Amino acid sequence: MAERIAEEKVNEIRQAVEIVDVIGDFVQLKKQGRNYFGLCPFHGENSPSFSVSPDKQIYHCFGCGAGGNVFSFLMEMEGLSFQEAALKLAERANIELQLDGPLTNKGPQLPEGSKQMIEAHDLLRKFYHHLLVNTKEGQDALEYLLNRGFTLESIERFQIGYALPSWDFVSKLLEKRGFSLALIEKAGLVIQREKDGTYFDRFRDRIMFPIVDHQGNTIAFSGRTLGGEEPKYLNSPETQIFNKSKVLYNFHLARPSIRKQQQAVLFEGFADVISANRAGVENGVATMGTSLTEEHISLLKRNVQAVTICYDSDKAGIEAAYRASNMLSKAGFTVKVALMPDGMDPDDFIKVHGEEKFKNDIIGSSATLMAFKLIYYRRGKNLQHEGDRLQYIEEVLKEISALDKAVEKDLYLRQVANEFSLSLEALVQQQNQLVQARNQKTQTPKGQAQPENKPVAFSRKAELKPAYHTAERRLISHMMRSADIAYKVQDMLQGNTLNIDEHQAIITYLFAYYEKGHDPDPSAFLNYLQDNKLKRVVADIEMMPLNEEISDQELSDYIKQVLNYQKMLKIKEKLAEQKQAERQSDFLRAASIAAEIISLRKTL
Repeated sequence: MAERIAEEKVNEIRQAVEIVDVIGDFVQLKKQGRNYFGLCPFHGENSPSFSVSPDKQIYHCFGCGAGGNVFSFLMEMEGLSFQEAALKLAERANIELQLDGPLTNKGPQLPEGSKQMIEAHDLLRKFYHHLLVNTKEGQDALEYLLNRGFTLESIERFQIGYALPSWDFVSKLLEKRGFSLALIEKAGLVIQREKDGTYFDRFRDRIMFPIVDHQGNTIAFSGRTLGGEEPKYLNSPETQIFNKSKVLYNFHLARPSIRKQQQAVLFEGFADVISANRAGVENGVATMGTSLTEEHISLLKRNVQAVTICYDSDKAGIEAAYRASNMLSKAGFTVKVALMPDGMDPDDFIKVHGEEKFKNDIIGSSATLMAFKLIYYRRGKNLQHEGDRLQYIEEVLKEISALDKAVEKDLYLRQVANEFSLSLEALVQQQNQLVQARNQKTQTPKGQAQPENKPVAFSRKAELKPAYHTAERRLISHMMRSADIAYKVQDMLQGNTLNIDEHQAIITYLFAYYEKGHDPDPSAFLNYLQDNKLKRVVADIEMMPLNEEISDQELSDYIKQVLNYQKMLKIKEKLAEQKQAERQSDFLRAASIAAEIISLRKTL
């Protein structure tokens, strides 16, 4: 069993950390009134329904129902046990826990062997970097990088290193440090020979670029040759700790700058990120040799709402930028595209034109998404040719008609009209036809247009709850704020229970919580609860708008709603009994039950 953390220490940690700061490391939060709102990290959404209350130190998602305090957030977000979450928060708050034994009861953990894989990668990252900057063996590689425009500062920032030309130095080093070579082979660091089962190093005589996950763990490498050998870049294979579809290069370093500038710059590869960083673009990230994925978009969305795409200017780069821009736009991002001169990538541009010009003229002068599409649809067309010109106009009109803002539509329509000497009225008419055709496609079989499925930010679930349900939740909310009110409600219920099982369970735990001498505190009560479902209900209740004070009359009204529902259930039960008696021709019994029903209805 894991050593239990003292309750006083848990409370000390809870009071020392600010939930908005902790959640803000994972979710882009904006203040609205007394609370903060953002996109829920636990389910995909386009409008913010995730609320954080700094006053109550709790969070709740009105979309998926997730809720809790700072401990439960870390537990859900990173798959930690309560003890692990407490340790992490204690370290953040500089609180010494002074535990005697190890925490072994860890609940959800990394897959078996993942920790050792990460440790091996981290060890090699430090080793490769040391070889590059501090040894004679790494001198040629260091000079190669410096000659290509790398600075010692960027080499240090990105922990670039060098792998020796040896066939077995790494395998021997890791084995000597106690790592299983079979496990290291699964991690992609060494390769097993089929002939005799021995192992040799995957990376030899290469400049090593560490790939780091979003928590700062080294999980893979990309090795670049110093000469003309193939492949130019040799990458780690995908493993249980490295999935290209989920990792954005440099995200862990770029996140503070992304948050500060409220913008991310998306590159095609890590070399562009490093070059751009030298030019002062510190909010750059890159995919790892794969197209942009939904996982990448989800990660970005938790941190920023504006993305500038800066891909190569060749055909493949422009097509990739078009696909990525559509995905990002569909996900609700404000998208811009940095347009590179023909045949150039960011690294080439910086070498030729300098860092300042790249930052100002390329990133700083990025085109809007529509302006990029106007350029994109020109590709492969001869606009002097009538057929190509008509096709181009039709394609861009489809894009313009899909724009949300009337001003944007007008701007681009006038631009097309001026360029091709067309009447604005004709373009508007054709655009309206495109809109009408699109609307007809989205109509239901009965000819009624489908309503737009736009989630309303910050709204509670739409279904109308019965009066007793709302009354019970308001009672619980006031009971969690005052032990006196809690015991007063207990007396007024006169031995009756609440109608919703979860609500009754919550007040049962609440009385036990107060009996142990705890003060009213929603966040502390959430720690006391062990059931995750009940925690979510409590967090939802705590987010209800409520008057701080409650009058005796209001309290009586809530109790009346709770008890009346029980009486109505009893009446329903008696009505069924009355019908049964009548079917059996037992009219005396039916009359007696009718009298009971009348009596019950009088008490409502």
